[in-house]
Amino acid sequence: MRRRLPVLMTLCAALILFGAGCSMLESGRAIAPPRGVKPSEYVVITTGYCPCGECCGWKRNWYGRPVYAYGPMKGKPKVVGQTASGTMARPGTIAADTSVFPFGTIIYVPGYGYGRVEDRGGDIKGYHLDLFYKTHTAAKQHGRQRVKVKVWFPDAQTVSK
Repeated sequence: MRRRLPVLMTLCAALILFGAGCSMLESGRAIAPPRGVKPSEYVVITTGYCPCGECCGWKRNWYGRPVYAYGPMKGKPKVVGQTASGTMARPGTIAADTSVFPFGTIIYVPGYGYGRVEDRGGDIKGYHLDLFYKTHTAAKQHGRQRVKVKVWFPDAQTVSK
């Protein structure tokens, strides 16, 4: 029993310190385009991201709590995995420049599937989409790709090409 206690304590500490990243995501939900609405097509650059500190700009403070690592919110508490629209990131979450693709836009990306714009990022400008992955390895494996996507804007809005 004495041998198990340090191992158990180490595992618990690791879960507390590092568990707020990729492992605490909500399960995905089905995303489908509206019926009878013809999509617009765009050529965009896609990259991948996950909820880790490297991808999302957060770190742990002295108390082990996640805080913003830089920018105007530097040092303020950060809810890991929460998107700019307030939802929790999960597969199918897309970060985009919301002046081009507003929140709620549904996008089909070949090789990734359907997703919804629910997030934005400081480096996401113009026709660039950042696709959510559960792990950092999967996000990095996606790399940087130029692809033709199908886009359904919310409330039948359109954006000039």
